[in-house]
Amino acid sequence: MKTVGHLINNRAVALADNTRTTPVYNPATGQASKKVALASTATVEEAIAAAEAAYPAWRNTPPQKRAAIMFRFKELLEKNAERIAEVVGEEHGKISHDAMGELQRGIECVEYACAAPELLKGEHSRNVGPGIDCWSEFQALGVVTGITPFNFPAMVPLWMYPMAIVCGNTFVLKPSERNPSSAMLVAELLHEAGLPAGVLNVVNGDKEAVDVLLRDERVKAVSFVGSTPIAEYIYTTANANGKRCQALGGAKNHAIVMPDADMDNAVNQLLGAAFGSSGERCMALSVAVAVGDAAADALISKMSVAMQPLKVGAYSDSSNDFGPVITRQHQEKVVGFIDSAEQDGAKIVVDGRNPKIEGFEDGFFVGATLIDGVTTNMESYKQEIFGPVLQVVRVNSMDEAMQMINDHEYGNGTCIFTRDGEAARYFSDNIQVGMVGINVPLPVPVAYHSFGGWKRSLFGDLHAYGPDAVRFYTKRKTITQRWPSSGVREGVDFSFPA
Repeated sequence: MKTVGHLINNRAVALADNTRTTPVYNPATGQASKKVALASTATVEEAIAAAEAAYPAWRNTPPQKRAAIMFRFKELLEKNAERIAEVVGEEHGKISHDAMGELQRGIECVEYACAAPELLKGEHSRNVGPGIDCWSEFQALGVVTGITPFNFPAMVPLWMYPMAIVCGNTFVLKPSERNPSSAMLVAELLHEAGLPAGVLNVVNGDKEAVDVLLRDERVKAVSFVGSTPIAEYIYTTANANGKRCQALGGAKNHAIVMPDADMDNAVNQLLGAAFGSSGERCMALSVAVAVGDAAADALISKMSVAMQPLKVGAYSDSSNDFGPVITRQHQEKVVGFIDSAEQDGAKIVVDGRNPKIEGFEDGFFVGATLIDGVTTNMESYKQEIFGPVLQVVRVNSMDEAMQMINDHEYGNGTCIFTRDGEAARYFSDNIQVGMVGINVPLPVPVAYHSFGGWKRSLFGDLHAYGPDAVRFYTKRKTITQRWPSSGVREGVDFSFPA
């Protein structure tokens, strides 16, 4: 069985230090397709050392030359898109069209990184005082790291290292051990584009690898995307070790459905937003808050009909709408939340438990599930299910719906379906959530804006990618300069300069 190793100093490293391994499953078949090496402390330290050695030369490489590599990288990503999508499908279970969409959003972040010469220009003021000029510039931090999740194995790494690298840093990536191959493939393409050895290194591993990255003093910044408990641990540990950190955590995304909403459009949007990628998106809409029983009844009626033709199956069949969840354990967890909602008194309108997929009977599948009558005290409401489950909560007013959203511990994404501009503006102004959609179910910002939630969905001050990435991956230096006229000698002045 093939073993996925590491990429250090542009050199493939398999089991150099006899590390542990763990199986990588094809979620559609339920069978292990390969193994991945779990890096030891020594292997991670080797990757950090490679990044540290490459840093001085890379920091001094002109931004336009860094950007030129990113332009070539973008071309290679587009040329190899189908190959990357297939690898994502094999290890994650995403249907090919969904994997291609994920990759495209990652490519958009590479495009933004191509603007490095403009983004890193800094600011300049002439004659701030007599013969005195002042300017600021953005300087790289050094070795930085990214720890990425299983649900977007190609896209989320591209949120991180293209911007970190064009800003002059060197990078150590720790992708999810559940589906490591796409991250390795994409990193190899960046080296093919001309990236010098040591600038980007990939180590696969588990908590041992993560802890080394969090504690090694050579690592200056950590970017993380994953669940909230782990995000909080990452953030706390990184800060305790003097590192800059952004840690994106969990979500419980609500969609308010107003009585005046275009219900057919809302249903179509909710289908993709709730069940796309098997609901394994941090921006998935998992709760529909229907304002008034009439809106709730119409939503339930139309959703239950629209869900009937949905197809769940293997990634290789592009006619499928979504695929399996990532592991057997996660499948059981999602089904457990559906069971708990039913036991708590909610009504299972469309039941996706135990679907029968011909030819893939051992796969980790959960079908699209619709639950009505959910209340905020139910465990299925409180927790992030991260599966193809849409829960409907009934409320009497928009204010009640907004209060429910504002009271939740997560504040990642939300949206409202309405034809009322006044209601939409009031919603966007007053909702306590970081990313807001108006008749847009997945308000994921484009690459030249920044991504991030509020409350316990984000630990740290800066959001991911976009303009915030420049701030996160650099430190500002301000220089004030004066050249006295020839032959002039200034006297002593003990007053504070003004």
